[in-house]
Amino acid sequence: MPTESGSWAAARQTKPKRKSNSLTLKRTNSSEQERPSLHRDMLEGQDSKLPSSVRNTLLELFGQIEREFENLYIENLELRREIDTLNERLAVEGQAIDGAELNKGQMKTKASHSTSQLSQKLKTTYKASTSKIVSSFKTTTSRAICQLVKEYVGHRDGLWDVSVTRTQPVVLGTASADHTALLWSIETGKCLTKYVGHAGSVNSIKFHPTDQIALTASGDQTAHIWRYVVQLPTPQPSADTSINAEEEVDFSDKDELEADGDISSDCPTVRVPITSLKSHQGVVIAADWLVGGKQAVTASWDRTANLYDVDTSELVHSLTGHDQELTHCCTHPTQRLVVTSSRDTTFRLWDFRDPSIHSVNVFQGHTDTVTSAVFTVGDNVVSGSDDRTVKVWDLKNMRSPIATIRTDSAVNRISVSVGQRIIALPHDNRQVRLFDMSGVRLARLPRSNRQGHRRMVCCSAWSEEHPTCNLFTCGFDRQAIGWNINIPALLQEK
Repeated sequence: MPTESGSWAAARQTKPKRKSNSLTLKRTNSSEQERPSLHRDMLEGQDSKLPSSVRNTLLELFGQIEREFENLYIENLELRREIDTLNERLAVEGQAIDGAELNKGQMKTKASHSTSQLSQKLKTTYKASTSKIVSSFKTTTSRAICQLVKEYVGHRDGLWDVSVTRTQPVVLGTASADHTALLWSIETGKCLTKYVGHAGSVNSIKFHPTDQIALTASGDQTAHIWRYVVQLPTPQPSADTSINAEEEVDFSDKDELEADGDISSDCPTVRVPITSLKSHQGVVIAADWLVGGKQAVTASWDRTANLYDVDTSELVHSLTGHDQELTHCCTHPTQRLVVTSSRDTTFRLWDFRDPSIHSVNVFQGHTDTVTSAVFTVGDNVVSGSDDRTVKVWDLKNMRSPIATIRTDSAVNRISVSVGQRIIALPHDNRQVRLFDMSGVRLARLPRSNRQGHRRMVCCSAWSEEHPTCNLFTCGFDRQAIGWNINIPALLQEK
C-alpha cells in the first residue's frame, strides 16, 4: 500500500504540465461545474496508482485551488484598470490647473514630484509619531529604579542556584559547581558558613521554613540536609554597602583577589550532613521543602522526582512519568503541591493534599526544555523554557496560559516576588529582565563592563523583607549580586 508521500508523488507525476495561457490565467466557456469533469477526462487512460476516490478528492481540491487563483488574477486585472483610470483623471486635472497641454514627460515629472512630496510627508508624520511612542516608553521605564548594591565573590566555579533564608537572621545561600555551598552576610558580603559535604557539583540550595537547616542537591546523586549556625558581623560605621561607579571592582581585580587566596577559606566549615537522601540513580538537579518542612522533594536526571520523610530519610513516593531528565522542582508556599519541569518540554503538577489520592497533571505549553516552573502566592504557576518564552498559568484552568512573555534568549531559573508579583527572568545572554504577571516588561537590570553579570545568569531569588537588597542573581561569572529594585505601583498598573 503506498504511503501518503508516495501518493502525492504519483499525483505530481501523472498531472500534465500547463502552458502560461492555460486555465489558470483565463476564463473559458466551461462552467464551474464542468471543471472537475474536465480534469478527470485529462487523466483518463493514464497510469495512476491512486484509488479512484482519492484521485477524485484530489481533483476537486485542485479545482478549488485553481478557482481561487483565477479570482485573484481577475481582481488583479480590475485593480490595474482602476489605477489606469485614476492616472488618467490626475493627468486631466493637471492640465486644467496649468491651462496648457502637458506631454507625457511633463506628466511623469509632475506625478513624480507630487509622489515625493507625499512620501516626505508620510515620513515626517511617521518619525514624529514614533518619537512620541519611544519617548513615552523611556518616561515609563525611567521610573523603575534597579541598583546594584552588593557583589558576593568567593566561589571557584560557576553558581547554579541562589536562595535566601526564611528565618532570622536573614542570610544568602549560594550553590556552586565547585562542590561547595556558601552562606553570606547580605550587608557586608562576608562568607559566614561553608558546606563541603558533597562530592559533586552543588546544583541547588533551599532553606528550611522555620529552622536553621539547609537542603542541597548535588551531582553526586544525593541531597543533603545540614544544620548551620551563623552570627552576623557588625558592619563598620564608615562602610557603605552600596556600590557606585567609582567603587566598583573591575573583573580583572576579582581574578587577582581569587588568585591570591580563597576568600571563603576563613569561614566556619560544615562537613557532615544531618541526613543524606540517596534514592536517585542520577544527578540530583534540584530540591525543595514541602510546606511545614516535614518532607522534602528532589528532582533528578534519572527522570524521577522523590518525596522523602525528613525525620526518617525514607522514600515516601517516587514520582515517575517524565520522558527525559528533570531540570527543576518547586513546592507551593501554603499547600501540598509540587511542580516538576523536564527536558521533555513538559512540566507536571503533583497534588498531595489528599493523603489517599496523589493526582498528577501534565502540561505541554513549551516547545523546548522547561528550565523551571514555580508557584506564586496566588493560584498561578509561571514556567520558563529554552524556547525563549515564559508562560503564566492559572491553577484553576491550566488548558492554556493566561500570559506569554517572549524573549530573545533562553530563560533559566525564574522567581516571582511575593508582594508585587514581579517575575525575574535570568537569561543565557547575561541579561536579567523584570515582568509583571500580565506579561508587561517593567525593567532590565543594568549591565556593563563594570557592573552586572559577565556570563550566563543561572538563577534569581527575591527577598522582599530585606531593607537593602530585595533581589539576588547568580551566574557562571562565579558571583552572586544583590539588587535594590523599586518599581512604583503606578508602573505595574500600566
